[in-house]
Amino acid sequence: MYSFPPDASHFNFKPDIIQLLPFFHGLDLENPCLYLREFEEVCNTYNNCSMNTIRLKLFPFSLKDKAKTWLQNLRPESIRAWDEMQQQFVKKFFLSHRTNLFKRQITTFT
Repeated sequence: MYSFPPDASHFNFKPDIIQLLPFFHGLDLENPCLYLREFEEVCNTYNNCSMNTIRLKLFPFSLKDKAKTWLQNLRPESIRAWDEMQQQFVKKFFLSHRTNLFKRQITTFT
């Protein structure tokens, strides 16, 4: 799995925050961008550590099924920052047919 930032050992969270997190299963009908926005909103309520650390530490608790399997299969130490995690997550779960649909909508807009 990915590695946590150096200050990660200082971040302790109450287990009930997990209930506030949105869940992402990796299904085709789920919107990964909307999920990330909602996830970050919950993380923004914490301020006892860097936002990078908070998001990386809570992220595994919000994933289920295919998405959790994807996370568990990441190369060790392949991701060190939240920006990297976001990029890899969207790359994996924002399906190309959605991108193509948006491109078509833009090019055919009148």
